Amino acid sequence: MSKLYLVPTPIGNLEDITLRALKILQEVDYILAEDTRTSGKLLKHYDIATPMQSHHMHNEHKTVEAIVKRLQSGETFALISDAGTPAISDPGFLLTRACVQNNIDVECLPGATAFVPALVNSGLPNDKFVFEGFLPVKKGRQTRLQFLAEETRTMIFYESPHKLLKTLANFAEYFGEDRQLSVSRELTKLFEETKRGSVKEVLAYYTEKPAKGEIVIVVEGKK
Repeated sequence: MSKLYLVPTPIGNLEDITLRALKILQEVDYILAEDTRTSGKLLKHYDIATPMQSHHMHNEHKTVEAIVKRLQSGETFALISDAGTPAISDPGFLLTRACVQNNIDVECLPGATAFVPALVNSGLPNDKFVFEGFLPVKKGRQTRLQFLAEETRTMIFYESPHKLLKTLANFAEYFGEDRQLSVSRELTKLFEETKRGSVKEVLAYYTEKPAKGEIVIVVEGKK
C-alpha cells in the first residue's frame, strides 16, 4: 500500500530517534531528504541502506507532482528533514497537502522538534502558546512585531545566530526591555545552553558572548 511517512529525526543527539522511526526508514522504498549528505550520516550511523532522494525548499514545487505519481503507483516514501519534524519551518507541507488531495495515506510519527524542549524548559507559561517560527527578514517584520506586542500567549521563535542580536533588540523596542524570555541553543548537543531573563539582560549577555548554533527563543506574552 502506498503511503507517505513524515519521520522526525534528531535535532542533535543521534540517540533521540524512536525505534519505530528506524523501522520505517528501513522498510520504505525511498527516503526524501532535505540534504542527502546530512541525512546520510544518520542513516550510516544506524546502518540503513534505503535509497535517498533530495527534497528541499528549492525543488519541492517541481518534485511534488512526480512523487505523488510514484506514490499512486504503489511506492512508499519517508520524508525527513535535516533535523526535527518535517514541515515545521522545513519542507513537508506541499507534499503532505498534495497527498491529502489525492487520497494518499499520510502518517506522521511523533518525535524530535526543537521548540518543545525549549518551551518546556523556559520556565514560562506553556499551557497556551503560539509558534511563530522565523520572523520576516525585511518586508512585514515591523508589522508582525507590532501585532505580536499585544499577544498574551507565550511566543516561540526560531532564529539564526547572526540575527539573534537584531531580533532581541527588536523585542526590546516592541515588547519592552523587561519582558521575560528564554534563549535555548544547541539543544541536545554537547554545548547546549539556555539563557533566561529579561530582554535587556539576555541582549547584554549575547552582546558580550556571541551565540553559535541553532536557536529557539521563547518570549513571555503581554500581561
